[in-house]
Amino acid sequence: MKPMRFAIFGTGFWSRYQLAAWRELEGVECVALFNRTKTKAEALAKEFGVPTVYDDAEELLLREQLDFMDIITDVGTHEKFVALAAQHGLPAVCQKPMGPDLTTARRMVETCQKRGNPLFIHENWRWQTPIRAFKEVLDSGRLGKIIRGRIDYANSFPVFDNQPFLKDLDQFILTDIGTHILDTARFLWGEASSLYCQTQRIHSDIKGEDVATVMMRMTNDVTVTANMSYASRWEFDRFPETFLYVEGSEGGASLGADYSLRVFTEDGKEERRVPPPHYDWAHPEYELIHSSIVDCNRNLLSALRGEGVAETTGEDNLKTLELVFAAYDSAGRNEVINLKTTTETLSSRRT
Repeated sequence: MKPMRFAIFGTGFWSRYQLAAWRELEGVECVALFNRTKTKAEALAKEFGVPTVYDDAEELLLREQLDFMDIITDVGTHEKFVALAAQHGLPAVCQKPMGPDLTTARRMVETCQKRGNPLFIHENWRWQTPIRAFKEVLDSGRLGKIIRGRIDYANSFPVFDNQPFLKDLDQFILTDIGTHILDTARFLWGEASSLYCQTQRIHSDIKGEDVATVMMRMTNDVTVTANMSYASRWEFDRFPETFLYVEGSEGGASLGADYSLRVFTEDGKEERRVPPPHYDWAHPEYELIHSSIVDCNRNLLSALRGEGVAETTGEDNLKTLELVFAAYDSAGRNEVINLKTTTETLSSRRT
């Protein structure tokens, strides 16, 4: 089968790992890079052998024959590039968060729906090997009726050292890691019907919140709590691992430090490690996250080829962003927010 040709738009920190992950898959080829600072694109092109670079996005789209666009620019430009993809009749893969606010994100989805162009969000967190293994336990039915779950992403990683711009964000942890964690909650336990959130700022030299606690009542009556923090010091301080817990009527399960998966039922206790695969190109501190890009890309490539269904479409990711911004609303008002789904309305507009 002829390889699918794509271009990457934006050649910052994340693009190197995104490109390396695409190269792990057969049947896909990066043929061009765009960056407004052309020298950055040239450096990445030289490293990976990409033949052409541009500092003009329109010129790239006029000159290159593409099957899709991979958008890895900052969130404030996502709508611009997704609209550009729609204008040229191209599917778009867009980094998370999809948009800086719900209005923008909804407009992006509508733009692609009206033109009949697929929009995929590169939400790779749920594709981590240990999280997929935990999901298999949940789906097995061995735990009986699920009562409640918990997600802990809490560590003391100095995230502001290598990304100092995060200090200046008015909204930080919920839009940064919260998009991942709340999407993981949806992936594991389904949709939420109500939500309550509290936030804190522990680092005194930042604008936004660096601690958030979100409690959700899911539509299947499961209660889920999501704890997020970049200001916590634990015995097991394992950036960037996500710890998971679930209680069921017939047993429980946990995903703990160093990828330890434990299952407890009346038949006894089982324990095994579920580490991610190793790739030489992955950054040592981010290996868990970077390895998940490969499986996320594989899922999106299958959908692009018409051979499978993408898990993280624009329509689906809107539901995650609704949780993120409902959490801010809840924290600001100190109230429980009853949620209503708007994506069904959007889907009905598809032409």
